[in-house]
Amino acid sequence: MSTVAASPGVLGIASALRRLYLVRFAFAIVWALALFTTASNLGPLAVTLLVLYPLFDVAAAAIDARASRATGSPALLYVNIAVSLITAIGVAIACASGIPAVLRVWGAWAIVAGLVQLLVGVTRRRMGGQWPMIISGGISVLAGVSFIVGAASAGPTLANAAGYAVPGGVFFLVSAFRLGRAAKGD
Repeated sequence: MSTVAASPGVLGIASALRRLYLVRFAFAIVWALALFTTASNLGPLAVTLLVLYPLFDVAAAAIDARASRATGSPALLYVNIAVSLITAIGVAIACASGIPAVLRVWGAWAIVAGLVQLLVGVTRRRMGGQWPMIISGGISVLAGVSFIVGAASAGPTLANAAGYAVPGGVFFLVSAFRLGRAAKGD
């Protein structure tokens, strides 16, 4: 059963989101694999990757806001842009203090970005393909809490941050496929 309205505008938005979600899936997987190679220390590659991820989220949210403006206010996406920009700066600063500080910043970002993703998914559920985004947003909130708690453990690593990106990427992939099916009326 399709939940997409037959209007060309909504179908165009679904198509644009589908492409964006596929790119986000690919980026998340490549990023996670790269971070796994350096998860035990904060060398130059890890720092670059940790700052790059929220900056990529800024670009994706900006593309999403522009593509989906016709479906309603992109205010939540603008919140995500601001939060992700602040996170990139916060992560860069936290890298000087060590992995626990990075995990605390990363966790706070995962909580706020997860809430935003959940709310955006809820507001778009009539478009179709949004249940994976809603679930992913909820999981992100829980993961964020675990990052903050894990920062206090003995010997924390960045492996959990890398692992966090993989299911997020998979949820983007599932949502992309569901958007494709919904747009075709399946």
